[in-house]
Amino acid sequence: MSAQSSRFFRHCAHSLLLLAGVASLAACGDDKVGGAASAAPAADLLFTNARVYTVEAGQPWAEAVAIDDGKIVAVGSAADLKAYQGEGTQVVDLGGRLLMPSFGDAHVHPVFGGLSYSRCSLHAGKTVEDYQRIIKGCLDSHPGTDAVFGVGWQDGLFPPNGIPRKEVLDALSSDRALIFSNVGGHSYWVNSKALAVAGITKDTPDPENGTIDRDPVTKEPIGGLQESAMALVEAQIPQPTQEELEQSIVYTSKLFNSLGITNWHDALVEVAGDGSSAVLEAYRAVKERGELTNHVALALKWENGKGLEQIPALRQAAARAETLGFKARAVKFFADGVIPQHTAAMIEPYSDDPHNHGTLQITPEMFNAAVTQLGAQGVQPYVHAIGDMATRASLDAFAAAKAANGTLYRPMITHMNVVDPPDWPRFGELGVIAQFQATWSSNYPYMDLTKQVIGPERSQWIYPANSLLKAGAVIAYGADWPVATADPLAGLQVATTRVNYEDTATPPLLPDEAVSLEEAVKAYTINVAYANSMEDFTGSIAKGKSADLVVLDQDIFKIDRMQIAKTKVMLTLFEGKPVHGALDQFKSQPAP
Repeated sequence: MSAQSSRFFRHCAHSLLLLAGVASLAACGDDKVGGAASAAPAADLLFTNARVYTVEAGQPWAEAVAIDDGKIVAVGSAADLKAYQGEGTQVVDLGGRLLMPSFGDAHVHPVFGGLSYSRCSLHAGKTVEDYQRIIKGCLDSHPGTDAVFGVGWQDGLFPPNGIPRKEVLDALSSDRALIFSNVGGHSYWVNSKALAVAGITKDTPDPENGTIDRDPVTKEPIGGLQESAMALVEAQIPQPTQEELEQSIVYTSKLFNSLGITNWHDALVEVAGDGSSAVLEAYRAVKERGELTNHVALALKWENGKGLEQIPALRQAAARAETLGFKARAVKFFADGVIPQHTAAMIEPYSDDPHNHGTLQITPEMFNAAVTQLGAQGVQPYVHAIGDMATRASLDAFAAAKAANGTLYRPMITHMNVVDPPDWPRFGELGVIAQFQATWSSNYPYMDLTKQVIGPERSQWIYPANSLLKAGAVIAYGADWPVATADPLAGLQVATTRVNYEDTATPPLLPDEAVSLEEAVKAYTINVAYANSMEDFTGSIAKGKSADLVVLDQDIFKIDRMQIAKTKVMLTLFEGKPVHGALDQFKSQPAP
């Protein structure tokens, strides 16, 4: 019996003893909002005097929320919810502050992100000189002969094509391999030592779906490795221990709670041929210790170098994940790469390379067959697609699976840097979740690289959020952290203004593609929950759902849109318990 049920029956027994009437028993069975004070069981926690935005169409605004045993038991007016105030109830007066459902994230890399910040992180660097200073510090603090690995360099700091050179790293070390991933995880920057250890020379062929960046005259490797070519040096990178995997998840969980996030979709979980996954076991361990304060969905990685034979292992891993309490409905496909390095698949060729369309990393035949077979088992296809050709191929695969099976479970495409207008209506027709990275839809150095290589016409089709919304797509946001900030409030500001939140003097990027604040909030809450297969228990403030809530220090519905990113999360509740901030910062009222 739950604590709520126990209190309910104690309350009813007490009422019966006092009133000794059948009418009292009937009243005890009625827990509707607005009933008599004796009709509702006392709640654990009652928020009152709040501006409650529920994200529920039937009741978008309220004044109070009652919580018991980690669940929302009532939402309504302050007067009505007094019925839930009783012995042991903690009543918190929010003084008119905004109370919302907590945010979610439909695309995050918790392990990669945690490791990115625990190793030689370049994220704080703003110039190439900054990167050199940081790397030198890593070398000095970790002497020896092992390779140094880090993450976080920005493509935009290496014009004109986003490709760095080995000489910058060679000046720091010639006897230790230096290997650094860009923020997007699609490119490595390496020194001459790393190239030598891997045996990469001008005669080394490019691997399938990968590129060794070379000097145009000598053909010598210059220090950049794209997509599958990254694998050529990965044997040199120290592999994380199980403890490091677990601590990365703990780090991410705490960080996300501080940003008001309580559910996420891990967008890349690798599975071994026997169906095992070290990352899944790390999640299990963290959850069993009570250190995972987020609802978690897992997207299992489709290996493009393999075929349909990998499906049994993926399904085995998904079954174990579900047994452990994690959603594992999705399989993640990589359809292409990225635009500045010409690895994204484009319908028309790159404007600066008329014979290059980029590359689909999975053949249409295999893509269609995989999505169809997995779709028949209720699996959600989750696709990385950046170029317009990759998005079209994804929609084609969805259409093929739906035609074959009659239905398809919540197909989702992430990124969609460029979407060809004829494909916009297909999102609504096929029920596709369009998952954008909200802060990317603005002008900044990486965007300059993108526009430079796709030309002015296609630059009008960048991140068409509002157009896809009008076409019937479900818009959900996922930061792709650590590629970009995970802060939903920064995302809300950019989604509604299309202006760079870090440099608000920049012009907006295609301002007609901005969405309303209400739609943006949905895309960070209930729509993410839907994308993560969690909307039945989180994502909005409704009776019966998990008490996953945030209190903000500003009412984002009342302030200028350009001020939203300055808003702070005062309190985050996960399953009714504070995981960021404390209840005692607000005015509490004693129980009667």
